[in-house]
Amino acid sequence: MVFGLGKKKSQSTGSVPASAQNVANVIAKGTVSIKDIIAPSFVEVDFNHLKIDDKYYRTFYVIGYPRYVSANWLYSLITFDHPLYISMYIYPTESKSVLEDLKQKIAEMEATIEGQIKAGKVVDPTVQVALDDALSLQAELAKGAERFFQFGLYITVPADSLEELGQISKQIDSVLASLLIVAKQATLEMEEGFKSTLPMFYDKLSVWRNMDTTSLATTFPFSTASLTRNEGILYGVNQHDGSLIIFDRFTLENANSVILGKSGGGKSFFVKLEAMRLLMMDIQVMIIDPENEYQKLSTSMGGEFIEFSSNSAYKINPFELNDVEPEPDELQNKILNLHSLMRVIMGDLTPAQDALLDRALVSTYRQKGITQDPETFSIEAPLLEDLYKILMGMETPEAKELGDRLEKFVKGSAAGIFNQQSNFDIRNPFTVFGIRDLEENLRPIAMYIVLDYIWNRVRKEKKKRVLIVDEAWYLIKHKDSGTYLFNFAKRARKYLLGLTTITQDVEDFLSTNEGKAIITNSSLQVILKQSTAAVDKITETFYLTGGEKHFLLSAGVGEGLFFAGQSHVGFKVIASEEEKGLIE
Repeated sequence: MVFGLGKKKSQSTGSVPASAQNVANVIAKGTVSIKDIIAPSFVEVDFNHLKIDDKYYRTFYVIGYPRYVSANWLYSLITFDHPLYISMYIYPTESKSVLEDLKQKIAEMEATIEGQIKAGKVVDPTVQVALDDALSLQAELAKGAERFFQFGLYITVPADSLEELGQISKQIDSVLASLLIVAKQATLEMEEGFKSTLPMFYDKLSVWRNMDTTSLATTFPFSTASLTRNEGILYGVNQHDGSLIIFDRFTLENANSVILGKSGGGKSFFVKLEAMRLLMMDIQVMIIDPENEYQKLSTSMGGEFIEFSSNSAYKINPFELNDVEPEPDELQNKILNLHSLMRVIMGDLTPAQDALLDRALVSTYRQKGITQDPETFSIEAPLLEDLYKILMGMETPEAKELGDRLEKFVKGSAAGIFNQQSNFDIRNPFTVFGIRDLEENLRPIAMYIVLDYIWNRVRKEKKKRVLIVDEAWYLIKHKDSGTYLFNFAKRARKYLLGLTTITQDVEDFLSTNEGKAIITNSSLQVILKQSTAAVDKITETFYLTGGEKHFLLSAGVGEGLFFAGQSHVGFKVIASEEEKGLIE
């Protein structure tokens, strides 16, 4: 069946657009109504689908339900990753008539069971179970503890093509089957099915199932988005229901988090606020700070600010080994990490140069007397200049080229930064590593070395810690340092460490496999106000709805989406005046 609406032509007058003038003329003549204008121009009803304009629709009705369910058991259907039109029809029924029907059904089932016993047959267990349910329901109805209803559940699937409609329909079948729901297509009744799922309470299918009050209550699709827990810290206000978001990130699969937002969106304020509140939970906080933004906060909180520059008193030796409960392949892993560090320092290496570097690194440790034997790890570690000397001593063009690339860090302008033994330890509960005063091209190197240094310290003593890496795109833009950061995120949970990754260059971060992998390995994700350039990439990565996308574009400072495991809500950061004073 095909229904069409003809369009009458008319001339436009004055400055009024032709289309507007046509409509005005038609209405003035009284030939069509407003209903005709807003109605679709084309409707096609097939035996297993409905086509309205360019959209296809297919309706399912439910005929079978599981025996046991829990509250909100339709959640996987309600949150299905495709738009669905779901209608539930509830019709109250007189308890008196239901009791009479139940009495008759109970008598029939008792007679069936009695007949099977007299015939020496085994009682049909399905009949016995149905009898037990009927007796229990009869008692509840008689006491007035339950009421009886007739319930209809219909689902309409929209799609842009027949192929998509078939694919989504199969997925819906799978979801319903996983819930032990039996559903049928409204074959030859697609028009009635579509009308039944419009928000008009217009039930044209009339496929109902008897349900009592308790059973019916479990079908209600309303699920709370509350993230309030009995323990944890306050992150903000849930903008869906006004509740507080109180959460402990260490209760998730891992304690990692990622924070994405445009410049000026409130990332720094949010991170500083979280750091202060984590300290109250006796959680050690460490921050890698490329812009020295956290220096004042560390002073206010009695923390330690470790600044890296050519004149700084603080030094880190990247060749240092962990001599407290080292891993079986400690030295081998250290050499592999130094390979990645050297590629960040030197740039791309050919396979021949990489093999040469490996021999030089092994020789550097061996020259100091350090071998695979853990007993030798307590010997003073070599320095960068020891590797430089080994390379220059090889007297080959490839080794000399590698040595020349290292010379800046041994004898040149960066000589005093990474070429001395480590001279401090992380003992303060709030430690900030500031690298603002380094050259732009030295910052990724410093961040890598600090990460490795922290990793060695974390493994010496297991306790709850949070490491915050601000402007993580410095590391992600180099494949080797990005891979190291990803591996850091994967292994952090083993040592009770939560990694917080922050970036404002969302597109650059999400365009790399390492960046996406870090997001995947973070159970806590915070997306603050976004620019129009980045919001499409965010929407694609996090499967956001149109409303959530619009919310991120229109959000104010300190507003965004808060993801915790499978739950996510819109939220707004809140802080007391005392906290604002310490931060600002």
